[in-house]
Amino acid sequence: MSGAETGRRLDRFYPIVPTADWAARLVPLGVKLIQLRIKDRPEDELRTEIRRARDVCATHDCVLVVNDHWRLAIEEGCSFVHLGQEDLDTADTAALRAAGLSLGLSTHDQAELDRALAFEPDYIALGPVYPTVLKAMRFAPQGLERVTQWKRRVGAVPLVAIGGFTLERAEGAFAAGADIVSVVTDIVGAADPEARTRAWLAATRQPE
Repeated sequence: MSGAETGRRLDRFYPIVPTADWAARLVPLGVKLIQLRIKDRPEDELRTEIRRARDVCATHDCVLVVNDHWRLAIEEGCSFVHLGQEDLDTADTAALRAAGLSLGLSTHDQAELDRALAFEPDYIALGPVYPTVLKAMRFAPQGLERVTQWKRRVGAVPLVAIGGFTLERAEGAFAAGADIVSVVTDIVGAADPEARTRAWLAATRQPE
C-alpha cells in the first residue's frame, strides 16, 4: 500500500455505515475496518460526524475509511479515503497522498478499472456483485466470475467485493478471489445489528 495503512493488512469484513453513531455501535464489537458514508449534510455536521467516527476508531484500533469527503478527511487527520469514479474528477489525489492518506477506489467496468489502477490505490472495490436495494445503479450485477477476473487484473492490490452481500454470500466472494467483503444493508438493516456483526466477525476473522 502506498498510504498511511502501508504494511497493515486490511480486515476481510468491511461494513459501511451512515453515521458516527453506527460506528460507535459496531467498532467496539471488534470491527477493524469500517467506512463512514454520509451524503448531503452541511459541512459542520459532516466534520462532527467524521471527528466522532475517527475518535471511536482510534480508540479501538479500527481503520476508518471516509467516503467522498477527502478535504475534511485530511483536515481531521484521518488515514483513509474512498472515492467513486465521479469523485476522481475533482479530488486532489496528490494532496491526499502528500497528507499520508490511503486511497480506495470504486470500479464497475474495465475502463474504470484501468483508470483506478493508474492511481495506485490501496484497494479496488468492484460492485455491485449482487443486486442491491441500497441505491439505483447504472451497472448490472457483476457476479462472482467478474470478481475472479478483477483479482487477476489487480494482483496484490486488495480487492473489495460490494453490493447485495449477506453473510451467506460472503464465502463465495472469497472463493472467487475477493480479499474483503463490504456490507451495508445486511448490517444496518438487520433486526439485531450487533448480533449480525458478531456473526460476520466470527465467519471472516482469520487467526493472527
